[in-house]
Parts: sequence; structure tokens; C-alpha cells
Amino acid sequence: MNVITDSRCTAYHRPGHPERPQRISQTIDKLKSQTTIPITWLEPGPVQHPQLRRAHSDRLIARLDQPFDFDADTPAHPEIGDHAFRSVGGALHALELALKGQRAISLLRPPGHHATVDQAMGFCYLNSIAIAVLEALARDIPRVAVFDFDVHHGNGTEAILLGEERAAFFSVHQFPAYPGTGAASYENAFNFPVAPSSPRAVYREALAGALTEIQRFKPALIAVSAGFDAYSQDPLSDAPLEHEDYHWLGESIRGLGVPVFSVLEGGYSAQLPDLILSYLHGWDGA
Repeated sequence: MNVITDSRCTAYHRPGHPERPQRISQTIDKLKSQTTIPITWLEPGPVQHPQLRRAHSDRLIARLDQPFDFDADTPAHPEIGDHAFRSVGGALHALELALKGQRAISLLRPPGHHATVDQAMGFCYLNSIAIAVLEALARDIPRVAVFDFDVHHGNGTEAILLGEERAAFFSVHQFPAYPGTGAASYENAFNFPVAPSSPRAVYREALAGALTEIQRFKPALIAVSAGFDAYSQDPLSDAPLEHEDYHWLGESIRGLGVPVFSVLEGGYSAQLPDLILSYLHGWDGA
């Protein structure tokens, strides 16, 4: 298993904000202490401005250097543009490894799936997964699926990829919930909304339905927006999943038999390191 990270991504925070440095630092400590999955540690790859411009406006890219908060959830941390660039670089490196038949996950912050063409929002500044998917399409990968199992709808990824004939977006998320999108499917966006306080079996059924539809799409590559905030004890959702559900997700993704890379999105509970390890165990077959 290849894990892409960079200690610099823990260098920013705002007191009381749930998107904390410990999400990464404690996860890295957990992965380094386990012995069941051999891990190769790697750094983010380079990022070129043309790669960013496939997904984002010049206005948003320039805005990252300005010292004004985007909204109450999305502060203008010092050097946040550099941090967001490294998150993109992590997704691009994970893509490269997937195209070589290797498993790779990018464990960096900030996350990205809420960032739209022109707007940073929801803790997200640049949409790493969408940028990586558009890079794959530019390399003539015939069909790319995005599987987003974060509890919050990946509105930015959906908006950026909407209408891309060789890409499809599959999202399982709580609805109604932030950001208020994802109630229905249209064009190449396939949404599986789950009501708050739904039983665990209902949530699992939605996840299984999305996986079935991904299989029907017959992608040559799958990009996973791996959010772990549908966990039953996550402070930012009212969802029912447990550790074994993330293991099952990893197993199910591996069972699709298609090159896959994963990018960390949400997940704000103290158990995040264990949830990620469960997912990696399933994905790796450990």
C-alpha cells in the first residue's frame, strides 16, 4: 500500500475548527504502528497550473493568496494555497500509481470535494479528486468513475465533472445535510441520498447500490473520495456506519477489479485513524 502525505499539512489550524491537524498526524502514527499492511511512504507530486485550470477558474486560484476567509467554515489560513496545492499533488501522485496497477491513498489536508469551479467552501479550497480525474481523462483513460462515500455530498466534484461524457460521479451521502445538494440524480451524476437517523442496513444498502451502478458503468479507473464522517460517532453527522462497514467498503472496492486510488475527504471523530486502517485492511485484503 502506498500512502502519500506531507508533515507540512499539519502546520495550520484554527482553534475549535473540526478540520484539525490531528486528523493526519494521529492517522500517520496509527499506520506506522501497525504491522499487517506493508506501507510505502511517499510525498505529493508536482502540480502544473494547466491541471488546476481544467477544474477551477483563475479567480479562485488567485483568491487562495488573499488573507480573507472564504466563509465561516473555510478560513484563509496562512499559506493555504500551498497546502491546497500539496493536496492536489497527493491526488495526482495517487493517480500515477493507480495507472501502474498499485494501490495508493493520499492522506493530506485540506480536503477538496466541496470546492467548485469558482468557490472554496466546506473546508475545501481546490478539488483534488476532480483535478486528478480530469488529468486521467486528458491521458485518454476511456471511462473514470468517482465514488464519494463522504457523509456530505461532493457538490464541487459533481459540478466540475457534470456533462463529462467519459466520467461518472457516484455519491452516497446524508440528505438533508450540508451542503444541501445531492437530492437526485441527473446526467452523469448518480446520487444515493440517505435520510438522517436511517438504520445501518439502509445506509449499507445505498452503498451497495452505488457500487453496483459503478460496476455497470464499466470504468477503467475509479477515484475514491474517502470520507469517514458517516461513522456513528462522528460529530458532524447523524449516520450509522461502524468500523466493519469501512472494511467492507475497502473489500468491495478491491472486488471491482479496476485500478483505484483514494483521497481523504472528511472524518472528524477521534476514531478516524482506526476507520482509515479498517478501510485499508479491506482494500489491501489484509
